Amino acid sequence: MIRCIIVDDEPLAVKQLEGYVNRIPYLTCVRSCHSAAEAVEAINEGGVDAMFVDINMPDVNGIELVRSLDNMPLVVFTTAYSEYAIEGFRVDAVDYLLKPIGFEDFLKAANKLYEFYCMRNGSRPAVVEDEAGVQHDCLFVKSDYRMLRVPIDSIKYIESMSEYVRIYVEGNSKPIISLLSMKKIEENLPSSSFMRVHRSYLVNLNRIKEVSRMRIVYDNDVYVPIGEMYKENFFAYIEKHFVGKNS
Repeated sequence: MIRCIIVDDEPLAVKQLEGYVNRIPYLTCVRSCHSAAEAVEAINEGGVDAMFVDINMPDVNGIELVRSLDNMPLVVFTTAYSEYAIEGFRVDAVDYLLKPIGFEDFLKAANKLYEFYCMRNGSRPAVVEDEAGVQHDCLFVKSDYRMLRVPIDSIKYIESMSEYVRIYVEGNSKPIISLLSMKKIEENLPSSSFMRVHRSYLVNLNRIKEVSRMRIVYDNDVYVPIGEMYKENFFAYIEKHFVGKNS
């Protein structure tokens, strides 16, 4: 359960968000705050995982509030002014909701919050369903100042670059680059579909088209090397699915 607070000086906005939170099974509202001071008090008391915070508040606005926090919860900004979107992402907000907020948009932001909460706590996200029972098999990763939704089954392979990863997605000419460790992203992908084949490469087994010698070959002669430490597990997988044996 993600424990969240709502921070907004408008009572009607608070009431709407409380209603939305109550409709999401993995969210619970532990406090509604009408000022930045109340929010700081709630966070200092502990037990706050996330906050839905309005940017346009008197005295201290939402962005100033977030920047002042030493232990920042996950943040979703709300505001009536779209020009604050970029500024919101510069302080590592998970998402940004433009008022008036519909439930569908709130649900999308809540699902992003859930994904990031799981990644922050080192747990694997379960499949999240909306009220219509639609599954969301995806990851949300930060690239530049954007939060990008990446369907898990569209990932071809992932390449590690020290503190960054390149995520190669089917249909995209360029990879998604994100400040993220290979270990963290591997923990949040299904082990039944993804396998480490090299110290620097993680592949989607369902997207493999060709294996030649010690390389996994993709379109346009793009290939991923198979490392010595990983070849036994990988070729055991190939052997299990190989249909060319003699009876």
